[in-house]
Amino acid sequence: METTAKLRSVRLSAQKGRLVADQIRGLPVDKAINKLLFSPKKAATIIRQLLESAVANAEHNNGADIDELKISSIFVDKATFMPRSSARAKGRGNRIMKPTCHITITVAD
Repeated sequence: METTAKLRSVRLSAQKGRLVADQIRGLPVDKAINKLLFSPKKAATIIRQLLESAVANAEHNNGADIDELKISSIFVDKATFMPRSSARAKGRGNRIMKPTCHITITVAD
């Protein structure tokens, strides 16, 4: 049985999120959570919370056994940018593009 959890428009660059997602792809859930707990990256905290949500969804909605779950798929997609502006000299301005991403985790037996 597969269960999915999605997090949309998280304030994180997709490239940085993929670095963490590649480390836990295919691992059992308990090992993945342990690896994410000791990672210093911002994406690790976000992905760990989403993984715990996916595990809770699997247990509550499908009655899955937590000990047998593993990450069947995880991917980080690029989302829209949040445009910001910064004042510069002589009345000009610069655009600052702040990236966001969508994270999807699927856990299965």
